Amino acid sequence: MYSVGVPLPPAVRDLVRDFRPLLTGFERVRETRDTTLVAKRLDAADRREYLRAAREAKAALRGAPAFEARIADIGVFETPARGPGPLVYLAVESPGLERVHRQLAADLGAVEGIEGDDYVPHVTLARDGDARALERVRGHDFEPVTWTVEELEFYDARHGERIDAVSLPV
Repeated sequence: MYSVGVPLPPAVRDLVRDFRPLLTGFERVRETRDTTLVAKRLDAADRREYLRAAREAKAALRGAPAFEARIADIGVFETPARGPGPLVYLAVESPGLERVHRQLAADLGAVEGIEGDDYVPHVTLARDGDARALERVRGHDFEPVTWTVEELEFYDARHGERIDAVSLPV
């Protein structure tokens, strides 16, 4: 899967690491190195299709300004659109990210059930856990993390690599 994503600052990666001990009881736990915040999935099955989609995404992002993002809460998709639930995540508050997503979805199309009006900015922690594990994560207090997003990255999840980036003017 190719996507346009928000690079996560060290403070968010530290927060994900802090949650790791609480995620026992979940069948699938996201590795810290695989933690992402997707702004938009790109409809591309191979590298050639990716290059076309990336050109379109870059055109849609032209002139988009930097924006603030904040994580201050835990969220749960009881029945996620894809894969087993529940899925527990760090909820991301960011009107700027939502604007970027809407622009990309308008220009490139939206993946039904997870994008467009259904888009929820989040950082996945784990999925497919029991009720006790879910409550343990929900009940964990943490200090909010706020940061300025000054670039978006183009990412290849299959190879776990950043391909390119677009700067967002401050």
